[in-house]
Amino acid sequence: MIKKSNLNSSVLFIIFGLIALLIAALIGMIISFVYINPDLLKEVLPFNRLRPMHTTSAVAWIVLTATGGIYFYLKNIEKVEFFSNTLIKIHLILFLIMGITIYVCYFFGVLGGREYLEFLPVLIVPVLIGWVFFGINYFGSVWKKIKEGPVYYWMWGTGILFMIFHLTEAHFWAFTDIRSDYIKDLTIQWKSYGSFVGSWNMLVYGTAIFLMSKMKNDDGLARGKKVFFFYFLGLTNLMFGWAHHTYIVPAAPWIRYFAYVISMTEWIIFLNIVYIFIKNLGQTQRKYYNMTYRFLMASEFWVSANIVLALLMSIPSLNYYTHGTHITVAHSMGTTIGINTCILLASVSYIVKKLNPNNWEENLSVYYAFLVFNASLFVFWISLIVGGIYKAVWMSKGSDVTFGQLHNNSSTIFVIFILSGVFIFLSLSVIVYHLLKDLGSKIFYLDKD
Repeated sequence: MIKKSNLNSSVLFIIFGLIALLIAALIGMIISFVYINPDLLKEVLPFNRLRPMHTTSAVAWIVLTATGGIYFYLKNIEKVEFFSNTLIKIHLILFLIMGITIYVCYFFGVLGGREYLEFLPVLIVPVLIGWVFFGINYFGSVWKKIKEGPVYYWMWGTGILFMIFHLTEAHFWAFTDIRSDYIKDLTIQWKSYGSFVGSWNMLVYGTAIFLMSKMKNDDGLARGKKVFFFYFLGLTNLMFGWAHHTYIVPAAPWIRYFAYVISMTEWIIFLNIVYIFIKNLGQTQRKYYNMTYRFLMASEFWVSANIVLALLMSIPSLNYYTHGTHITVAHSMGTTIGINTCILLASVSYIVKKLNPNNWEENLSVYYAFLVFNASLFVFWISLIVGGIYKAVWMSKGSDVTFGQLHNNSSTIFVIFILSGVFIFLSLSVIVYHLLKDLGSKIFYLDKD
């Protein structure tokens, strides 16, 4: 007998996350056109409004999808009874209201924050309340299990706690004592942003390890010494890895080198974990979780590519020339799109497979979109690196060529960059469309007597 129909909050988190991904890709594509023609949309949506829309949408995609995945996995796979289902709904409503408010403020040019968090500082308060509710619900639900639990329990919990702390820290500049001291202000700003990224990495990488252990049907993958070493290494990187981004701030050299080594080591260990998983995964499991497996494979490639790029650009003598060029953008795009997005798309694919076992994996349009997405992202990534090298050479030589002339001379690179961005958006649209179509039928779930 049907008892009642309930809103599936975890699926709604993921749906809103996918919508945020499409918005981020669309605005990113528009920004590339604006970069070539600054007068485009100048009177409606100038660059200084488009950019925060793009970055906020990208962050929302990561945060909402990781959060929805954690809620879904705990309830449906781990069979955890939540401390409070009401808190989940309040969490969702707070994030949704704040998301709409932030977009409206951006559209009308009401800005007041700092890079990556350019909305009015007061709006962070409801966002933090949402995270606190998430933390209360999470630890209230898994507290008795976490001590002997798999590593992803620890990673998710750590990510939530540090997200609360570093989002708060990122707004310390609002206090006069901090803002009046330039060195202190700059250091805290970049320290908080670096650790903010480290916090969501805990959520995303924890999700990756969850997926790998469940696809193999082997919880040993999430309980071994190596994977817990990776967790503590990731925790160290979260707390100290930011320092290699602050070469311009006066600090002892060993701090930068230590942070640099830690951040590189974390990626290498994760790459090794993914490699072992792929090597030992059976053909039947690969076929059943086809798209999940492919996205995880893609994330392994992008981890490898970004290790090479990060190793080069973090060398101080090279960083002096590359910082502020398109090489920095290539690094952030390769990480955000190539690694985080592929892991999260693997997560959503896994969830859709659980909800619709017969509908998802056999869709050829999704497979072709996957191929186009990764090929386009590679071209996009390379074009940014080439453009960055071109600018670095121009800066180092002190050429008589003006910046405007440099811009015109790079037109071929920018055309390739724009075209690849268009194909990224189109391929993501196909993938997201099919994911949303399958998830849409699962917005409500039925409780039975």
